[in-house]
Amino acid sequence: MKTAIMTDSNSGISKKEAEKLGIFSLPMPVIIDGVTCYEGVDLTQEMFYDSLRGGKDVSTSQPSPGEVMGMWDQILAEGYDEIVHIPMSSGLSNSCQSAIGLAADYDGKVQVVDNHRISVTLRESVLEARELAGLGLSAREIRKELEERAYDSVIYIAVDTLEYLKKGGRVTPAAAALGAVLNIKPVLTIQGERLDAFAKVRGMKKGKHKMLEALKKDLSTRFQGVDRNRVVIGGAGAGLGAGEEREWTDLLQAEFPWATVYYNPLSFSIGSHTGPGAVGTAISIRR
Repeated sequence: MKTAIMTDSNSGISKKEAEKLGIFSLPMPVIIDGVTCYEGVDLTQEMFYDSLRGGKDVSTSQPSPGEVMGMWDQILAEGYDEIVHIPMSSGLSNSCQSAIGLAADYDGKVQVVDNHRISVTLRESVLEARELAGLGLSAREIRKELEERAYDSVIYIAVDTLEYLKKGGRVTPAAAALGAVLNIKPVLTIQGERLDAFAKVRGMKKGKHKMLEALKKDLSTRFQGVDRNRVVIGGAGAGLGAGEEREWTDLLQAEFPWATVYYNPLSFSIGSHTGPGAVGTAISIRR
């Protein structure tokens, strides 16, 4: 069986990078002042965060059924026998459940994975699926493997401004105003199902320190006994400059010198809630 691996740009894997990896990535739609753009196609990181800073009406959306099935049909027409489709977590978007419903018409040829991940942790799932396909596992077997290990990951994000959480209704205008005066930075977490509050600190420096503490605690408790060679520490950010990206990944590598460390921008689905300047990190456990 020839098995294709498909994800969407919530994994941080652009259409261009997907081509290099030998997989498929569906660009997610973003609506800016009523105009639909596509992540990584006609909408760059700079354009997206400039739109947020400029006060434009920005919202993310899930792909239409036609876009999803259109890519499935294209992949099958290219000679693939089956598809493993790995979208963002069902706890964060309806796109996963929508895809599961659409896949019912494909007689098992499309296996939709709900392994409760997004951003750098979703990226790890996609890379693992590609590896498993290379080992000869079927799409159904790959889905089972990924879903069984869905919670072998965690994400933390320190938010630089409360403005966008206020717009999304996650904090009140009064709390946002007080937070701005006191330089309070929320640290959020994603542990499978949804974006939750984790801690509050004064300043981004303390936010980074809090995330490092959280990673160390997870590694000594939740992931205790895991072979260090299997640990991946993902760095992420929202509209960071190249120097800021390097500074963050250098810090992560210094704290966890034995781990695989890399950087990937936060997807727009997360960035629209955090706003620019957010910094994140994650643990994923490779098989």
